[in-house]
Amino acid sequence: MIAFLKSKAGLAVLAGFLVLFIGGGARFAIGLTLRPMVEELHWGRGEVGGTVALFQIVTAFAMFFAGRAADRMSLRLILIGGLAVCGVSIGLMGFVTRPWQAFLLYGVVFGLANGTASVIPVSVMVTRAMPARAGFANGVAMAGMSLGQLVIVAALAAVLVTTDWRQVFFWLGAVHVLFLAALAPMIPGAAAHGRAEAAMAPRTGMTLAGAMRTRQFWLLVAVYAICGFDDFFVATHVVAFAQDRGVDAFLAGNLLAIMGLVGLLGVVIAGWWGDRAGPVAATAASFAARVACFGLVALDQSPLSVTIFALVFGVTFLMTAPLTVLFVRESFGAANLGAIAGLITMIHHICGGIGAWIGAAVFDASGKYDSAFLLMFVVSALALALTLMLRKHPPASVSTS
Repeated sequence: MIAFLKSKAGLAVLAGFLVLFIGGGARFAIGLTLRPMVEELHWGRGEVGGTVALFQIVTAFAMFFAGRAADRMSLRLILIGGLAVCGVSIGLMGFVTRPWQAFLLYGVVFGLANGTASVIPVSVMVTRAMPARAGFANGVAMAGMSLGQLVIVAALAAVLVTTDWRQVFFWLGAVHVLFLAALAPMIPGAAAHGRAEAAMAPRTGMTLAGAMRTRQFWLLVAVYAICGFDDFFVATHVVAFAQDRGVDAFLAGNLLAIMGLVGLLGVVIAGWWGDRAGPVAATAASFAARVACFGLVALDQSPLSVTIFALVFGVTFLMTAPLTVLFVRESFGAANLGAIAGLITMIHHICGGIGAWIGAAVFDASGKYDSAFLLMFVVSALALALTLMLRKHPPASVSTS
């Protein structure tokens, strides 16, 4: 194990894990602080939901361009630069007093930076490092998001209980700065990028335009759009929802951390399963579990059911993330892995922003989340049906036109 971590492949996987560890904790902090923010600042939940929606949309576009850049540029520049801007912008969130400030700092600046230092450049880096076990390697790297959600959100929940929500953002900014120095030498630079290109050559596959002319691409877009719609509705509102339903404030705050813990298991299993059986089966299992847990909470919203919901949904929360590169490489080849995976993930995150906003709008209009949970149940069932329509082993085209 130590020898692996000292190898270039091991360092790349570890670097990806750490980048996503800090990003996985930081991006969910606003869900933890939603209720105290709106109470102190006298905002509506829709204003925080709108901030998250803007963040999702900006992050989505940043992921797409970061994916295109990852096919051609230094991964060290992309990831370290993104993390540096993340630290500054999330730290400044502790000073906000007006909605427009949150829109700018969290929605735009943090969104751009978080999307740059994100899962798509990390996926490209890890897939180059371990092409034969790309699913498992990506699962391990993306477990960083779950562990970050567990460790960082749990620590911030304790901060929130002892001080106030502003300290949550100050501490997040400091943690980003601490990670930068350690990560810089671990991430491959331009020279290593060139050697990786040579090692993988010849890389064949469709262009982005060619992939967009296939049925498989649009099925993937629809599946990942619904996945994002579910994900960020839950991540943004589960803490406030649990508190509304009588769950203790500290336990409610730690639901995101608990979801991170069980998500750690889900993402690694998904990568391992994807390497052996292809990505379709694991994706279908994820949506089947979501149908069950959304159905449960639509029928019963007792504290016990809310906790079960968080545990079951948490297992599925990141399951499709390591499968994205497997779907893309299997369906369209590796020549434009970053660009195609980036576009699919961009749509995933845009729909995530819509899900976060719809949850807030439903609550502001009715004072409860019932209609939103019913909607999530229906679209998750649709995603399960669409997943089963995907070809399990489509031949990857070698066209470059």
